[in-house]
Amino acid sequence: MTSEVLLLIGISFSLGFTPGPNNAVASYSGFNFGIKKTIPLILGVGLGYTTLVIIINFALISTFKQFPIIQEIIRILGTFFLIYLAYKIAASNTSQDEIKKNPVSFFDTFIFQFVNPKGVMAALTLISKFVSESNYLMTSIMVIIVCSVTAFLSITTWTFLGKFLRKFATNNSFIKRFNYAMSFLILACIIGFYI
Repeated sequence: MTSEVLLLIGISFSLGFTPGPNNAVASYSGFNFGIKKTIPLILGVGLGYTTLVIIINFALISTFKQFPIIQEIIRILGTFFLIYLAYKIAASNTSQDEIKKNPVSFFDTFIFQFVNPKGVMAALTLISKFVSESNYLMTSIMVIIVCSVTAFLSITTWTFLGKFLRKFATNNSFIKRFNYAMSFLILACIIGFYI
């Protein structure tokens, strides 16, 4: 394995595993609904992010470079979507006694990848740094595979973290505080987009 591949994996993992909106939503879902009911969310993030990387790599990278305003539009759309997700999580009425339907769906998380400022910036950074014009196809495939694996691993890890934390949920008040904390983490991500 070359040093460039190791660097790509390292940067991709550091971007993918750090707290962000996808990871906060995955923890919330794992905590409140368990692993099985979070699988659609995991697939939405993993497949959505992989699709985003493929589209940016093969079609949009030059557009983003030529029209940086697109990044600002994505940031604004992402902000509104995150506020919507934070509200859905904070307003969810989950208790220990009655597990309800997960308010975050495959479609929500799949579509969100295209307006997730953290994800779009990560994809642009990795493609710009590691896709070589001299070996375009091979380096493109390498970046797409690493990004896809990272997306699935990170979202699954954060889901298991949420499920693990559920062991400490001794009452409905704790569950509600956890949901509020995840909503706050999502809203804090918005601040990070503008700093």
